[in-house]
Order: sequence, then C-alpha cells, then structure tokens
Amino acid sequence: QVQLVESGGGLVQTGDSLRLSCAASGRTLSRYGMGWFRQAPGKEREFAAAISWSGGTTYYADSVKGRFTVSRDNAKNTVYLQMNSLKPEDTAVYYCAARNSGSNFASINQYQYAYWGQGTQVTVSS
Repeated sequence: QVQLVESGGGLVQTGDSLRLSCAASGRTLSRYGMGWFRQAPGKEREFAAAISWSGGTTYYADSVKGRFTVSRDNAKNTVYLQMNSLKPEDTAVYYCAARNSGSNFASINQYQYAYWGQGTQVTVSS
C-alpha cells in the first residue's frame, strides 16, 4: 500500500509560481509511474502531468505544456510539480497518483493509477 500526501498549494496571483510536492510513505516510489491530475469546481478530474519511474519520460496536458514541469527525487520518495506562469484557469484541486506496483511507466489515463493523495488546493486570482 502506498500513502500519498500533497503539499504546496495556496492562493497566488496570475503569473506567479508554485511548487507542489507529493510525499509517499508505505513503499518506495522508485518503481512507480506517477501522475498529477487536477479537478476544477464543477468539472471532471483531468490529467496534468506524468513521469516514469526513472524520470526519463514525461507527459503534459496541452494546457500546461511549457509552464509546468514534473520531476521526482526517488531518494526522497517525493514527486514535484513546478507550476510557472499560473493562470486563473489553473485553479483546481491538484492530486498526485501512483500507478499499480510494477507499472513504472508514465500514463495520462487516470484509471491506470491505483493510489491517490487527498489533494491540495491551488487558487489563481486574476
């Protein structure tokens, strides 16, 4: 079992930056593909970014490409989402997720993730 805890959310202004962290406990993350998803009020949860176990492969939603960067530090059992040039439309609850054990590739499909954190709120004011 993997427990995930996100942190780093908050209220910022348009153009600001935030770095989200996702700390894992229970098992090492080093063999898990990891993803970041987000859910805005009244909307479905959507893919934001994903990273393979080694960090060698990353995927981004078109809406965040060029502004967000996903990374990981397996020694610290932590995954990060650096968010720059934030926009009001980035306002959402952000969730990190881990794929099933043995699934070390990145995926944009939320149904391929077995473990989820509780989420952290990001609010971008205009």
